[in-house]
Amino acid sequence: MPFDGNHVINGPPGSGKSVLSAQRTAMLALTGGPAVLLTRSNLLRQSLAPMVSALCSGSATVTVGTAHSWLSQWYGPEAPRSDDGWYDWPAFYERAALTEPGDPLTLVVDEGQDLPPAFYRLCRILGARTTVFADECQRLTESNSTLVEISQGLGMCSSHEIDANYRNTRQTAELGARFHTGFRPPARPERDGPVPRLHSLSHQGAVTDLLIDLAESRPGYSIGVVVHSAQAQFDLLTRLERKAPRLRPQMYTAQATAGRYRTLDLSRPGIVIVHRASAKGLQFDTVVVPDTETDAGTDPTSAELRMAYYVMSTRARHDLHFGFAGEREPGHLKEIPRHVLARA
Repeated sequence: MPFDGNHVINGPPGSGKSVLSAQRTAMLALTGGPAVLLTRSNLLRQSLAPMVSALCSGSATVTVGTAHSWLSQWYGPEAPRSDDGWYDWPAFYERAALTEPGDPLTLVVDEGQDLPPAFYRLCRILGARTTVFADECQRLTESNSTLVEISQGLGMCSSHEIDANYRNTRQTAELGARFHTGFRPPARPERDGPVPRLHSLSHQGAVTDLLIDLAESRPGYSIGVVVHSAQAQFDLLTRLERKAPRLRPQMYTAQATAGRYRTLDLSRPGIVIVHRASAKGLQFDTVVVPDTETDAGTDPTSAELRMAYYVMSTRARHDLHFGFAGEREPGHLKEIPRHVLARA
């Protein structure tokens, strides 16, 4: 792609959007002037920062941050907030219009579908050259943008498509395609792996036992455990630390402002417990979604539900496990045939 201008790149899970966003940021920084790589998720920021650092030379000026933190820094300590957790966008537009021209602003956005359309209008007012990597089939936040809204917000821009899957096995991708909300499922990878499994968890400690077994049988693997609530995260962490402290599980919660629940070592193998809202853009060797029964009352055709399971399923590089408590399989899973989702 040309260095100048605005660009929107649409790609499915596993197509390398995050790697490309890091490479794009480093390349743009080397053309002169600072470059900024933004994400919606702080955990994704933590994943990307070491990659960008490794790519950049000592002369390149690069910032990797969340959109919230960058906007707050740009406006100043009195940045006015709105009720939706974002900002008073008209106030930002006014500040941008009155800002004296300075160094050209270069922005790269990963998982750009999770930022609101108002953010891209601000980029246009600022005159930033902006590159956005996105997949509108992975919109998990309430304040999100479609590809059309991103392009309209930026104004003049070029659109690009990537269609490959370098992360998942063929079996995992086949299950993920069951939840895809777009017109055409992404291209299937050729790499084989185990069929995803659905586990009936008959007692409270069954999830703990499953995770301990997976961690001890795959000592070099990263194991992402994706749950529906912060309470479920802390409950599971407590049980794991009591029963198997040697595993040193990690947990991330957006509510933490610092410390062990805010900053993780994502390069270390082992168990990482995350909320569904923080899973976007991440990848693990093994993924476990242990509480699918929490969605049993949701319309299985709901786009929101399908997007959530599409994102969670496609985080897995090697194997994928779903679990449920109770006597009946959740409705959104029970119709999936056994050759696609095996029953444990």
